[in-house]
Amino acid sequence: MVRHVDTPLNRWWRAPVPAPPETLRRGPFRAGRFGSALRSVRLTSLLGIALGVAFGVCFVTGLISHLVQHPPGWFWWPSRPAGLYRFNQGVHVATGLATVPLLGAKLWSVYPRLFAWPPVRSIAHAAERASVGVLVAAALFQLVSGVLNVSRWYAPMRFYFPAAHYWVAWLVVGAMLVHVGVQLPVVRTALARHDPVPDREGLSRRGLLGAVGAAAGLITLTTVGQTVRPLSRLAVLAPRLPHVGPQGLPVNATAAGAGVADLVRDPSYRLVLTGPRRQVSLDLAALAALPQYTADLPIACVEGWSATGRWTGVRLRDLVALVETDPDRATVLVESLQTGGRYRSATVPPEHIRDPLTLLALRLGGEPLHPDHGYPARLIAPNRPGVLQTKWIGRITVQGPR
Repeated sequence: MVRHVDTPLNRWWRAPVPAPPETLRRGPFRAGRFGSALRSVRLTSLLGIALGVAFGVCFVTGLISHLVQHPPGWFWWPSRPAGLYRFNQGVHVATGLATVPLLGAKLWSVYPRLFAWPPVRSIAHAAERASVGVLVAAALFQLVSGVLNVSRWYAPMRFYFPAAHYWVAWLVVGAMLVHVGVQLPVVRTALARHDPVPDREGLSRRGLLGAVGAAAGLITLTTVGQTVRPLSRLAVLAPRLPHVGPQGLPVNATAAGAGVADLVRDPSYRLVLTGPRRQVSLDLAALAALPQYTADLPIACVEGWSATGRWTGVRLRDLVALVETDPDRATVLVESLQTGGRYRSATVPPEHIRDPLTLLALRLGGEPLHPDHGYPARLIAPNRPGVLQTKWIGRITVQGPR
């Protein structure tokens, strides 16, 4: 039991405020306006637990994804297992989409409380309602913006999605933890008792929970094929399919869209390697003359889709060695021929450089890269998001150990 200390401030905080005139109690504020017997504290509690678990998984996987894309100085991300980021982002998007029916059912179960009478009983009650409003608004923002991002429909979002999604996620988790702390005694009491729905309703609360779970499962089944290739035939709701695109792989950024369609076909193309001790310039023939290696690696997009390709090219560690730098301790900056864009360059840390699967890819599936896949040369490395697998590379700057 929570005990409140009797102080003047606490008495003011919890003192009843005057109720509005009864003449204002109309429309949804009328007594008995929401009479469904399906709603109950127990139902709301069960939905809240499921929603809390889903949001928790989304938060952890989303935090990992954000740190990988925008790594602070203390963060370390391994190169193996090669498909770890693919798994992380697939779980993040699949869980987020499955959360849509859970949140819808949770809001349905509690929205009559928006019209409780009197609307405000005390200052404390008003603050509690305001905090719940923040939680609901932030949760809706996360789901709506996440679905828009997965669908690549950015017109309604006049903001930088990754930053907004990241910071609002912290707001959701903080508000959710406060809400759980306040409601925990109520949830424990509700789960300790069983309150079946009368037969006349036709649908039991257990049936309602089953329907919500089935909706979440159906959404997952019809979208997860964009990550899990054996289920791609069932992915009728997935925005992307892993086998649709040039050379059998999807693309987001095209050469034309990036403004490099003419540059990549320029016969004077040179890859410029710059190190602390020397600089090397290589044309395509020189790159092809270096030892070639093949690796089966996925392109894993932050939007949830992923697909595996067979890439052939030069190991990045071999290129680093060309400029007389230790590949086991170096850091590399790769730069695209693009002149703009947030991801026209990317840093490759030592753990990826020393990995023999990290390639400057020249071929995909045995054929020269399609321009939309990064011709004449692109980065492909294990366990990295697609936005950091830089395409149309024109310059590599190698930094030695500090």
